[in-house]
Amino acid sequence: DDQGWRVEIKKYPELIEIGSKREQTVIGKNSGEYDGQPYGGYYTQEEIKDIVQYAQDRFITIIPEVDLPGHMLAALTTYPNLGCTGGPYKVAQSWGVFDDVLCAGNEEIYPFLEGVFDEIIELFPSEYIHIGGDECPKVRWKACPKCQAKIKELNLKTDKEHTAEEKLQSYVIQRMEQYINSKGRKIIGWDEILEGGIAPNATILSWRGTEGGITAARQGHDAIMVPTSYLYFDYYQTEDLKGEKLGIGGYVPVEKVYHYDPVPEVLTTEEQKHIIGTQANLWAEYIKDFSHAQYMTLPRMAALSEVQWTLPEQKDYQDFLLRLANYTKLYDLYEYNYATHVFNIKDKYEVDEANKKAYLSLSTFDDAAIYYTTDGTEPNNKSLLYSDPLEITTTTQIKAVALREDGSLNSKVYEKSIDINKATFKPISLELAPWDSYTYKGASVMVDGQLGADVFANGSWIGFDSDCIATVDLEETTEISSVSIGVFIDTTSWLFGFEELKVETSLDGTSFKEIYSQTFEPVSDGLTIAPMRQEAVFEKTDARYVKITAKRLRSQPEWASGAGQTAHLFIDEIQIY
Repeated sequence: DDQGWRVEIKKYPELIEIGSKREQTVIGKNSGEYDGQPYGGYYTQEEIKDIVQYAQDRFITIIPEVDLPGHMLAALTTYPNLGCTGGPYKVAQSWGVFDDVLCAGNEEIYPFLEGVFDEIIELFPSEYIHIGGDECPKVRWKACPKCQAKIKELNLKTDKEHTAEEKLQSYVIQRMEQYINSKGRKIIGWDEILEGGIAPNATILSWRGTEGGITAARQGHDAIMVPTSYLYFDYYQTEDLKGEKLGIGGYVPVEKVYHYDPVPEVLTTEEQKHIIGTQANLWAEYIKDFSHAQYMTLPRMAALSEVQWTLPEQKDYQDFLLRLANYTKLYDLYEYNYATHVFNIKDKYEVDEANKKAYLSLSTFDDAAIYYTTDGTEPNNKSLLYSDPLEITTTTQIKAVALREDGSLNSKVYEKSIDINKATFKPISLELAPWDSYTYKGASVMVDGQLGADVFANGSWIGFDSDCIATVDLEETTEISSVSIGVFIDTTSWLFGFEELKVETSLDGTSFKEIYSQTFEPVSDGLTIAPMRQEAVFEKTDARYVKITAKRLRSQPEWASGAGQTAHLFIDEIQIY
């Protein structure tokens, strides 16, 4: 992989002598700061054999993955002649996707890959061999004389569906598939191998949503479903990240895993037979030890097991939770480190727009006693006992805790701050529609009194694959002097702050006057993934309608994973004072 070659290949001993070592490792999430500590390590072939046998004894088949033609910096560092530029290359010290990949026009890469797979196939008796195929930028190929010559030789043409370079990747994948098939094995690849034409007998891992699996099944190929939004266990499993173990971002709670149906309804009965299973991914960039890995996996793996092995009509989440509470005794017996979020308080926040108020309902899966405060103090069994939904009409800070009789599964302290300002519960309209996948309850989420959570995909934020232009109707002429708007920063997910923020006011909803405008530089490399608020302060003015224009970043900076591409916006609460 990019950050280190991890398996001994006797034909190419330099892979572990050179490619398994990096000079240092980035601290946190590509912060730009490094630990200065060399890092290395690999599995010997004897160790691999032991692991394979250990798994076989437990009826588990290990499928190896050698990702190609991207994610190959460690191999390029070892053998620079395999790249388009000839290097020099360096084993990656940070996480992400890199432009330097195997040179598809260089015939030397094929005997190299064949030599690697010869030994991988000997080590792993699995029916399938995973060859990756994901996240392979075509930047080097577009400028590489060898790659362009290969494109010309193969008569590959750009069409409305695929570029010539995407078709070149398909050529690489299909060529390696033929070799692996000749050894009596089948290939699995990520859904990118659909681009440019799928390899004839490949099985697809659909990770960028369900579309890859649907396309594969319709073409008669088997598919395994592993969409990021349901089955990426390196994503956070809670909205409240205080004290939480580090994750890459995103939000995949146990409940969302449990409710996933891997068989898309849009497929015919015959096509559905090609959806052969599900998979969870636990990428370990930010996971430093086995205890952390257990925490990210359990109990989500229990939920995934029922997705895989229980008919949809027989699934019952409430019943699952009751059984899970008992099942955790087994986790305790074996001293597994598992997440306990399912035992915490769950809330439901509903807005009564007509009466300008909200209601907050609190619950637990087992109806445990919930005690709460509304003044910011820590709750205990002497605090108010929750019984009915709390009515919210003013700015309120609520803390609550669920206490169980044996004390073993008491909840984490629940916290919610609700800010009631001049925009709260007021009508709001959008000139540009939100991103389909992140619309949730629509624009009203931006004026419901709740600040967005620590994760952007839980429904408390609205996503835009465009600028955000929102108009709030204050319903009567009101004096205002500031507007605050939340934006979620996660540069690895292409989420940046505003390029420009503009505020306009109107008394009639037709004629608007600009009262604030500011442009901003992109956030710095390494900024922590987190919500931010941008405030526009101006002279006191009367307004009934307030129009906020938040322009997204038109070109991500060079250090970003989406360098040069337009960024996305995730917006939450608009506050007007």
